[in-house]
Amino acid sequence: MHLIFRTLLHLFLSRRASRLQSTDVGRMTLRTLPTDLDVLGHMNNGVYLSIMDLGRMDLMIRSGAWARLRANKMYPVMASATISYRKSLQPWQRFVLETKLVGIDDKAVYCEQRFVVDGEIYASAMTRARFLRAGGGVVSVDELTRLLEVDASVAEPPAWVADWAAQVALPSTRAEAPSTW
Repeated sequence: MHLIFRTLLHLFLSRRASRLQSTDVGRMTLRTLPTDLDVLGHMNNGVYLSIMDLGRMDLMIRSGAWARLRANKMYPVMASATISYRKSLQPWQRFVLETKLVGIDDKAVYCEQRFVVDGEIYASAMTRARFLRAGGGVVSVDELTRLLEVDASVAEPPAWVADWAAQVALPSTRAEAPSTW
């Protein structure tokens, strides 16, 4: 919730930005704020993940997916996220957050997100999201792709993304997952 004011601002701005297709690259120009910093004076690693939420929200709003999901009482949840850092974002530094849907499989939606300064990637992340119903239950990918007007047959995730998803997956919530070292 530390980004609540930034989230509210971008809910407002995204509704007024140009429309996008679900498969377009969404771009948001942002700035590293003092509240984003860690004790070393650069953007905290966890803040990147929180800001990525804004990019996915922006893409969903601008593509019309957000309104369709809300009308059907559905919402996304993160299942997996991996981020690689290349360069640090400094105080007050402007950057562009790029968000792109890169694939859909039988269970999830995959987005790549990049933090870019002057055309150069500073950090890159892959996310895997599932969609749930407000009343309980998982939204099937067939229903989701119809609702979002995305052709899942042409949106297959790259092979390395499918491998990554399999490697980082935890057991189902119905299966045991003991913490043993």
